[in-house]
Amino acid sequence: MQSQQNVSTPPTRINGLDVQAALETIEAVKADAGLARFQFRAHNTWIDGGTNRSMIRDFYGVGREDASRTTSFEFINGEPPVLLGDNEGANPVEFLLHALAGCVTTTFVLHAMARGITIRELSTELDGDLDVRGLLGLDETVSPGYERIRIKMNVKADCSDQEIEDLLAYTQQHSPVCNTVCRPVPVEISRVSA
Repeated sequence: MQSQQNVSTPPTRINGLDVQAALETIEAVKADAGLARFQFRAHNTWIDGGTNRSMIRDFYGVGREDASRTTSFEFINGEPPVLLGDNEGANPVEFLLHALAGCVTTTFVLHAMARGITIRELSTELDGDLDVRGLLGLDETVSPGYERIRIKMNVKADCSDQEIEDLLAYTQQHSPVCNTVCRPVPVEISRVSA
């Protein structure tokens, strides 16, 4: 009688992501580049003072309007008292840090899965420096946006330190939000007739 060898089957999920679904998505986009085009949307309404509400629900992707969301995600934007608010919610520049953290984390996890790397622990801290003289129009030489943003990722994974460093660099290059923040992106503001 011959001894049977243990043949390991590839995992179906890595880092909580479905490996087969990821492969199918990649193949579908390779076959039809039009499926890669997405349009995300946010709808915002001013409430009072520095408070406004953003609603996010509908988007276009993979060749059609998405119908998977039955309710909107709601985000209250506010300001701290020092910026004339009542802490109704995080302010927009804090939401930008939140969006950046979420996108960098998701991109890192996705590409770790694609490389077969299992993540054991992942947390991210961000801070950004901003001079409000730009916002207030007190000094036209001061940018109203962030001067610098620092992202510190604590990663424990089943791979070498060099593989983590390579993955961090790849993440910075391929995270949509990081890429948007790191390069000039045209933004058009126009008035819609009432």
